[in-house]
Amino acid sequence: MADEPENPAEDDMSAAPVGGEEVNSWADSGASDERILNQDEIDSLLGFDMSEEPGGERTGIRAIINSALVSYERLPMLEIVFDRLVRLMTTSLRNFTSDNVEVSLDNISSIRFGDYLNSIPLPAILSVFRAEELNNYGLLTVDSNLIYSIVDVLLGGRRGTAAMRIEGRPYTTIERVLVQRMVEVVLADAREAFEPLTSVNFTLDRLETNPRFAAIARPANAAILVKLRIDMEDRGGRIELLLPYATLEPIRKMLLQQFMGEKFGRDNIWEGHLATELWTTTMEVRAVLDEQQLGLKQVLDLKVGDTLMLNATPDSLVELRAGVIPLTRGRMGRRNTHIAVRVEAPLTPHARQAVQRSL
Repeated sequence: MADEPENPAEDDMSAAPVGGEEVNSWADSGASDERILNQDEIDSLLGFDMSEEPGGERTGIRAIINSALVSYERLPMLEIVFDRLVRLMTTSLRNFTSDNVEVSLDNISSIRFGDYLNSIPLPAILSVFRAEELNNYGLLTVDSNLIYSIVDVLLGGRRGTAAMRIEGRPYTTIERVLVQRMVEVVLADAREAFEPLTSVNFTLDRLETNPRFAAIARPANAAILVKLRIDMEDRGGRIELLLPYATLEPIRKMLLQQFMGEKFGRDNIWEGHLATELWTTTMEVRAVLDEQQLGLKQVLDLKVGDTLMLNATPDSLVELRAGVIPLTRGRMGRRNTHIAVRVEAPLTPHARQAVQRSL
């Protein structure tokens, strides 16, 4: 009893700091093993990069979210069409500007229409054009650098000096007219680029400077975006051609081809053999003099020797049928010892359609 402390509470309080130091030291050792991400690593993980270009490749969580929304089928023939467009534009713009023009294809990508409208760098001129045969619209965007460069070249600006840009004012009538002429040249080249594939006329509908007034599709709709770079020595800019998938839907099968004229598994030899066999196939043809409808009781009461009166005369026409399909009409007669039918009318339209479907 003499060895026990006089005040147990003081003994407990004195022991508490020892236990507290053990807990704190364990927490400090655990925290030192954890690595804290900096802001750049967090942005990369989430997929937010302020330095990336609009419409560029995204990473992280944003790439996972957008992968199901902007991933569409590849159209191989469309790449060939736009390669042809680049060659045509190089020649036509050289003739249009009387200057050394180089046109290059930056990239072809899929994008949602709403995302593209939000990514357009302003000021710019947006040309809404109509694809006549496809019964839909497209969008051609000319950036400000190219607008001032074209105006400078067409109005006799000196070479070797950058085009002067005046910010904060709308485009003048002269600038809009000159850009419109250039857009019409590009659309004519686009029509010629699509010509080997299908005949499409692109006609300019209107020019806009506000993206909200150039809405030709719903924001969530998919579209093909083609970026073209135009260089005129030390001047130039970019043209962006946007075609909604709805516009390309009527010619989608053609754009899926790997090369021009691909038949997607059709065999011409087999088609020719099948047509030859069909022409040599025999079929049963019936000559129908007349048809009547009788009651079931009257049919059951028929006996040997009963006579059925037909509503036909010796001069009545006979209908020739193949199964239930009427082929033509003729007149019944006799040739040698056989009863014959002379055809008096061409094949019926229904019979022609049946023959075409069989071929």
